[in-house]
Formats: sequence, structure tokens, C-alpha cells
Amino acid sequence: MSPQVLDLKKYAHIVFDCDGVVLNSNKVKTQAFYEAALPYGETAANQLVAYHVKNGGVSRYKKFSFFLEHIVRSELLASKLEQLLSRYATSVYEGLLTCEIASGLKVLREKTAHAQWSIVSGGDQEELRSIFAARKIDSYFDAGIFGSPATKDEIFGREISGGKFKLPAVFLGDSKYDFESSSRAGFDFIFVRGWSEIESPDDWIKANNLKVVDRISDI
Repeated sequence: MSPQVLDLKKYAHIVFDCDGVVLNSNKVKTQAFYEAALPYGETAANQLVAYHVKNGGVSRYKKFSFFLEHIVRSELLASKLEQLLSRYATSVYEGLLTCEIASGLKVLREKTAHAQWSIVSGGDQEELRSIFAARKIDSYFDAGIFGSPATKDEIFGREISGGKFKLPAVFLGDSKYDFESSSRAGFDFIFVRGWSEIESPDDWIKANNLKVVDRISDI
């Protein structure tokens, strides 16, 4: 696919998803979900992975709650949820420290010096801030790094109403939930396809008339 040349000069705010957009971490997180759920059996772990991939961009809190309630049909106890979250966090952290960072990030930051930058991710907020600081890319995101347990809809609503997110704005994401939540917030959307886990997205792209790039470096 030939990359589209996109002009971001009209936007006061540019917001990025993390996994699959800024970091090549979708596979890292998919494996971490599998490993966290494996004590419940391979079948259950694979079912969680399928649910995770289908619901890209949704927080781990909601995914593990769904796993307990609907896949293993266990009583949703705080202790069980915390065990899953802890196993997941342990598994995922090292992968986030070592996975590929999107090329072209520094160049794009320089080209869009007029705009504020933020991260809005389904990943854990404190984990994200720690990872971005360790990898020395936190300074690019001058308007904040945000994540779960708040949902993307909640983050958008809170930050817009608080005056921190300025319009016009654009969201760069790799999942259907990224598109849906940012559209509800009044943002334009660019689908970053190269690392996305959406299977056969062409019909979805066409139906929603999406702007598409393979990587951040294509912008």
C-alpha cells in the first residue's frame, strides 16, 4: 500500500495510541494475556487471547473481568482479578522496555511543534509513564500520557471538558475502538495499519472512509 501524505498543520492536538502505533507491542501484550490466563488452562487462555485481539484498545481491567465472568465463569473476586493483573504486568513490562519504537517519531514531533501531543491508551497509565520515561520518549507528549483503568472514552471526556485537549484534534490508532472512541470525542482519525491486529480491515477502512498509513514515519 502506498503511504498517504497527510498534513497535520491544522491540528492543535495530536493524540496517539501506544500499542501498535508508538510501540510495536501488540504481540508482546497478546502473549502476556495468554501467559496470565494459562493457570486456568490452555483453552481458556486461547479464548482470552481471541477476545483481546477482537477488542483492541480496551483496557486489561475490562478484559480480565470478562475472562472471569464469561470465559471461566468464576465469581468476579477482587483477589482473582488482582492475580491476573499482576501476572500480566510482570510478563508485559520487559517486553515494553525492549520492543521497537516507531521510527520517525522525533522527526514528526519537530514537524508538528505547533501542536500538543498526548498518549491515550488502553495500557495501564502508571506503567505507560514508567516505560516512556525509561525509553526517553515521554518528553514528546507534552499534554500528557493517559491510560487505564480509565477508558479512552472517559479520558477524552475528562480532558476535553477540563480544557487540556484542544480541538481540532486527530487520533492515530490501530483498532476499531480507537476509531469509535476518538470519533465520539470529535477527533479526526488516522488508522496506523502496519502493526495492527485487526484481521482483513479493508472493508472496515472503506466503509468508514479512513485515512490510512502503514507507520508513523509515513506521515
